Amino acid sequence: MSRILSAVAWPYANGPRHIGHVAGFGVPSDVFSRYMRMAGHDVLMVSGTDEHGTPILVQADKEGVTAQELADRYNRVIVEDLVRLGLSYDLFTRTTTANHHAVVQEMFRTVHANGYMVEQTTKGAISPSTGRTLPDRYIEGTCPLCGFTEARGDQCDSCGNQLDPTELKDPRSRINGETPRFVETQHFFLDLPALAGELSRWLDGREGSGTWRPNVIRFSRNILSDIRPRAMTRDIDWGIPVPLPGWVENPTKRMYVWFDAVIGYLSASIEWARRIGDPDRWRDWWNDPEALSYYFMGKDNITFHSQIWPAELLAAGGRGDHGGEPGTYGTLNLPTEVVSSEFLTMEGKQFSSSRGVVIYLRDVLARYQVDALRYFICAAGPENSDSDFTWREFVTRTNSELVAGWGNLVNRTASMIAKSFGQIPAAGPLTPADEHLLGTVRAGFDSVGTAIGRHRQRQAIGEAMRIVGEVNKYVTDQAPFKLKADHERERLATILHVTAQAVWDCNTLLAPFLPHSSTQVHRALGGTEEFMPMPQIVEVTDLDDGRPYPIITGEYTHTPPWVSTRVPVGAPVAKPTPIFTKLDDTVVEEELARLRGEPAGVGED
Repeated sequence: MSRILSAVAWPYANGPRHIGHVAGFGVPSDVFSRYMRMAGHDVLMVSGTDEHGTPILVQADKEGVTAQELADRYNRVIVEDLVRLGLSYDLFTRTTTANHHAVVQEMFRTVHANGYMVEQTTKGAISPSTGRTLPDRYIEGTCPLCGFTEARGDQCDSCGNQLDPTELKDPRSRINGETPRFVETQHFFLDLPALAGELSRWLDGREGSGTWRPNVIRFSRNILSDIRPRAMTRDIDWGIPVPLPGWVENPTKRMYVWFDAVIGYLSASIEWARRIGDPDRWRDWWNDPEALSYYFMGKDNITFHSQIWPAELLAAGGRGDHGGEPGTYGTLNLPTEVVSSEFLTMEGKQFSSSRGVVIYLRDVLARYQVDALRYFICAAGPENSDSDFTWREFVTRTNSELVAGWGNLVNRTASMIAKSFGQIPAAGPLTPADEHLLGTVRAGFDSVGTAIGRHRQRQAIGEAMRIVGEVNKYVTDQAPFKLKADHERERLATILHVTAQAVWDCNTLLAPFLPHSSTQVHRALGGTEEFMPMPQIVEVTDLDDGRPYPIITGEYTHTPPWVSTRVPVGAPVAKPTPIFTKLDDTVVEEELARLRGEPAGVGED
């Protein structure tokens, strides 16, 4: 048994999340975490809403509310959506808790004391019309290195190089298009060059492991080649105060939102431990060098997880050119793997709320089955390359694979058993065909599990569905529906028992991907309890200042094991109802009409 930290990217609380977001961080992390629990590992899955930074202030101004009111509203929206999606967090919290503020400030003090946080004079961008600071990510222009015309002030997404907004050609504000004014200001910079040697050695070890996705390693190597100090404070009044004399009293100096957001993995683990009444339990995942940690995100966040966060961890441990000593939190584990997905586009276009190219998670879940969306993301998501969500493919995969493949197998199995026996029958002597099928299904625990453990989820669900196809073929070949004579009854019972056993185990193989329907399948074959534990929303108060907020948590100790278990002979089986809903072809045009801003059901002339 290993201790596994599933560190899931923090969704930003300036609006509801769309399906492109959860395709990158949500479903992949949940499939992995559920599988690892089933395989017997001790999993801690943490995240929360990221609630600081200028984008929150900009959106709050638009909506005429305070930054905290905006964060409160969207924190709840996101919590509700992620619970409905079935993401099995041990703790999903937020970055505006007093606990998080304290952990971030302690990390800053330690990094500063070790000599890796250096004060420098730099130029900051100011909006001429509002006088408000423009963060690097809110400035766009032409990359001086590759010529990409939509490079951001902190990074070019085309060539991957780290940038400074003053280096951009023709810089402009993403908020209103005006040309920013640059003024001198004091900030603390993380001394990344002093940590470059240790970062490089760490990446050498990760590359040698052969487990990281090639795109992540290549990108990480690329940004390491252009490493430079990076500002970790901002001229802004919404965020965590800098915990140093002369700075903490300044109402317009705050820590960079990305410095504080990645520390959330640690602060959420600490909050979880405090909430279960064992305040040091988090150390089992963070200080034990044998513990493993996996970080899930979209590719636009690789920089912060393969460079900035590891550098903060190294600096806090005194593991760089300046030396130093570990602080309160001790020597913290570096990521075992940065699991980055590529981008999901929609109908051939990049997701964009402002341009209307978007479908929010809650809208999909209101109209379609949760596991239908999870299935699409697992089978066709942006695992190693960008992928496109189209309504045509969503309908096709739902109907031809989920409904006609898996759902039909469950339904026909339960229907035949209910009609012929009313309960799971015992098996008689097994034929070579019976043994072959059962062996094929049992082998799936190794092949499917290995693929999930290596973050090859498209391969894993493809293998599970291949096995489902083998079971369907067995039923067709054995034709139990033709066995009607009394002397054929033992053979009929054997075929249906073997089929039920195969479906029972296929349900386990598919459960990490399709947790909601797994309980329905389980009960269709005589199971009585919930099969896959589900997350829940719990209303809590801040551990330190008493403010109320919702968290996601759950009790996952009764997760089923990742092994073949015996189908319950004698368990009653009733005539089933369909588990998955077949989608009408009209869904495609209705949804495309919504994208065009037309009333549902109105198509083109």
